[in-house]
Amino acid sequence: MLAATLVLAACGGGGEADRPPEPGDRAVARVQGQTVWASDVKREAVAQGLVGEGEPLDVTSELFRRVLDEVVDQKLLAREAERRGLDNSPLAQRRLQATKERILGDMLVENEVNGRINDQRVEALYQEQLRLARTSEEIRVRLILSRTRPEAEAVVGLLNQGAAFAAVAQERSIDEATRFSGGDLGYSTLDVMPEAYANALRTAPPGATVGPFQTEAGWAVLRVEDRRRESPPTLEQARPQIVRYLTYEGVRRLLEDLRGKAEVEMLMAAPPSAPPEPASAPPAATPAPAPGSAP
Repeated sequence: MLAATLVLAACGGGGEADRPPEPGDRAVARVQGQTVWASDVKREAVAQGLVGEGEPLDVTSELFRRVLDEVVDQKLLAREAERRGLDNSPLAQRRLQATKERILGDMLVENEVNGRINDQRVEALYQEQLRLARTSEEIRVRLILSRTRPEAEAVVGLLNQGAAFAAVAQERSIDEATRFSGGDLGYSTLDVMPEAYANALRTAPPGATVGPFQTEAGWAVLRVEDRRRESPPTLEQARPQIVRYLTYEGVRRLLEDLRGKAEVEMLMAAPPSAPPEPASAPPAATPAPAPGSAP
């Protein structure tokens, strides 16, 4: 980032007009006659990921002052590089041109793509996703894990005598991750559970006790606390992903249009594609870890 900023500073030279580059901008420093504006500092802070694009940056804050010092240092380094003639070498010119092209490409995307992403488009895509979404069922489960079947059957005996599941879990379960919360596994869907758990719970109603059955981590007894439909994300939760999708689609279409109009000649042969996997040897799936198993 520092190198790129130095390149840009070198491009700018010292002959800029001393006027605000943005409405309401504020001059915050002057380096060898070149004005540093608050928007320059904000842009550097955004580039470093210190603030978001739409977030304010208070000119009186410690963060602003720290980034301002960095911008001043960058300009001093760039001026010294120019004084030594480093900007005149063929390598410097190619790097300056590459940086210029990246920035111009980003500006084109901002104008042509990001400028067309608005609340109406985000809302429309969100509603379309809600219409197409097939929400699945979530199950809230408690677990008591035992080392042996006799121990698990003893747990079932205590539960049948009226003992509270959470209390027995705290006392008897060997699953250190859940025993102190009464064996509570929270809400999850069957597709993310270990196969043994999913098979045992598939038709179990709320309030049912299931087990014991054997798992990789031991003998499990489960209690179904609740079953509910999985809640879709809210618009605000889904907005970042929707904006990323719309941006990606906008850039893809823009590039398709530009490539269709331009003459592009690839001077290198495409790399050979990897041979397909034999039909008899599909890649092995990684099993989901059972609760209580070592990570």
